[in-house]
Amino acid sequence: MKGVIACAAYGNGRRLADVPFEACGTALPSEADFIWIGLHEPEPRALQILQQQFGLHPLAVEDAERAHQRPKLDIYGDSLFVVLRTVRLVEGEPEYGETHIFVGKGYVISVRHGASSSYAEVRTRLESRPDMLKLGEAAALHAIMDFVTDNFFPVIDDVQAELTEIETHVLDETFDRKTIERLYHLRRQLLGMRGTVLPLLEVCNRLNRLDQSLMPAEIRPYFADVHDHVQRVAEAITDLRDAAAAAFEAEILLANTRQNDVVRQLAAWAAILAVPTAVAGIYGMNFDHMPELHWIYGYPLVLAGIAGLCSLLYWRFRRSGWL
Repeated sequence: MKGVIACAAYGNGRRLADVPFEACGTALPSEADFIWIGLHEPEPRALQILQQQFGLHPLAVEDAERAHQRPKLDIYGDSLFVVLRTVRLVEGEPEYGETHIFVGKGYVISVRHGASSSYAEVRTRLESRPDMLKLGEAAALHAIMDFVTDNFFPVIDDVQAELTEIETHVLDETFDRKTIERLYHLRRQLLGMRGTVLPLLEVCNRLNRLDQSLMPAEIRPYFADVHDHVQRVAEAITDLRDAAAAAFEAEILLANTRQNDVVRQLAAWAAILAVPTAVAGIYGMNFDHMPELHWIYGYPLVLAGIAGLCSLLYWRFRRSGWL
């Protein structure tokens, strides 16, 4: 059936056998502890079969079919419905998807939508740990959550590297519109990741508070470790957002400083040029009685005075740092 990736039974810490999907709730080996079914963007018929086989809650099935949910944990009697947001890098850009997990007595069902890495690696890793597999359904849930959380770290590292590159140009006056657009894009990425990760902290907290029937005591330390990983991701996102904001603010301050320097230089040159302009304006009024106009030394003396005043102003402005 379209969308069915894997359907296998597990017992006594090992993989027992693959099970036909259409009879996944009834064709289990006698020694099986639980069945783990993996789906990727399944057709509605597949979810209907699972609902009939395992008695899944209609609201959870509806959420898994439609996707576009925020991370959450819903409890329906003795079963859990967990929604996770997944992320992976595609050509340097983070793309998001969703994973919906049904967990109940004897079954684990994972439904992937959108951008998400295959969980074949998760199965292989868990199957190599019989001690973990013996913990049952909660072990599979932990393996998926741990995998999803760890996939955030490459994205964080990529953002960190790009932000570090941008920060190296903050003080060398090479910021341009393209760089500012990159910085804004990074801040938007971090905001999106923050909205994905923070609800996951609440999911981890609620899982650790579940009673023994839904969450055995032996598995709780492993979920606490997932919580620590999520906390690290959340703190890294906060730190990167602060660094991006600091870089943006530093560029604004430097741009203002450069603009003030230009304004001061223009003002200084305007003051210097005002001297010959004023003198020329005076002698351009064409009065009849201006005795110095007929003095033989009048012209060179006026030029010398203009040059002296301009030189004095230039020296003062240079000394004050305006030029």
